[in-house]
Amino acid sequence: MWAALKKETFLLIALIVAVVAMWLEHSIIHAGQTVSLIAALALIAVIIMASLRVAHHAEILAEKVGEPYGTMILTLSAVLVEVVILAIMLSNAHNPTLARDTIYSAVMLDMNGIIGIAAIMGGLKHGEQPYNDASGKTYIVMIMTGMGVSMLVPEFVPVAHWKVYSMFSIGIMIFLYAMFLRLQTTKHSYFFSYTYAASGEEGHVHGGKTAHSAIILVAGLILIGLLAEVMSKTLDVGLEGSGIPPIFSALTVATISASPEILTAMRAALANRMQPVINIALGASLSTVVLTVPVIELLALFNNQQIHMALTPAQSIMTALTLLVAAINLNDGQTNAIEGTTHFVLFCAFLMLSFLGL
Repeated sequence: MWAALKKETFLLIALIVAVVAMWLEHSIIHAGQTVSLIAALALIAVIIMASLRVAHHAEILAEKVGEPYGTMILTLSAVLVEVVILAIMLSNAHNPTLARDTIYSAVMLDMNGIIGIAAIMGGLKHGEQPYNDASGKTYIVMIMTGMGVSMLVPEFVPVAHWKVYSMFSIGIMIFLYAMFLRLQTTKHSYFFSYTYAASGEEGHVHGGKTAHSAIILVAGLILIGLLAEVMSKTLDVGLEGSGIPPIFSALTVATISASPEILTAMRAALANRMQPVINIALGASLSTVVLTVPVIELLALFNNQQIHMALTPAQSIMTALTLLVAAINLNDGQTNAIEGTTHFVLFCAFLMLSFLGL
């Protein structure tokens, strides 16, 4: 019993912090901007700690069920964290661009950050790293379609028709992902797997019971929601009038949800297993687009609050560049450090543009 509790130290810390934060929430906010910002940053760190444990138990479940279901569990758990935090932040303060900026940041972080760093690290250690090129091609075209319909086309939809297009966007994104899941788990499941020769670098295998991990995963998501409730309010107060670019909050949400994926992808790349990296990075990008959009659009319609899903000109160019570079790089079934460098450069450009508020 004690050994099991010790393994969940991060979640126990998160539980204690959540109780204390909810108890002192009003006192922290009334203490002023500096105290609120410090509290928000501390809560972000605790949320990341809890997310790491959620990802750990998602990995256990993933190993039990195998591919492609394993990657689905990993990516969906990360997207759930993102949706929970986003929904709570939007319910506390209406921010019409938060959802758009979060989805955009998540795609940049997944496609350029994770793939870029993983391909560089893996490429420098192993050279060219093979994977199933059908997965890269399928993911790219699905992401392109999802982002095009939900985040590029809305720029040309008149304000008077936003509700109609929102309802269409909700339905078509659900249909797109439903079809993808059906094909991923049946006729085209082999697109997303690759058989590697046995080696001493297979990576560690998690122990643990399936039911136990499932319960901890759900409990962790609930705990993250409680922490996010307080973090959202303290972050709003802490950033008020600070001059920090508006996308900072969105980038924070994207980083929180992607942090466990980053560690998993890096381990896979160093173990010369690029297929899980491709599945995690591109699967998370696709899930973020086609699952987050319907949830946020539904919340906006329910609250009768219009949100802006259309990308800015700078975001549109970065998205187009990312998808074009990914389509070229992920077309031959092998990654290398040069390809990783191109994605990492795009990731740095994204950070620079975000810092400039573009």
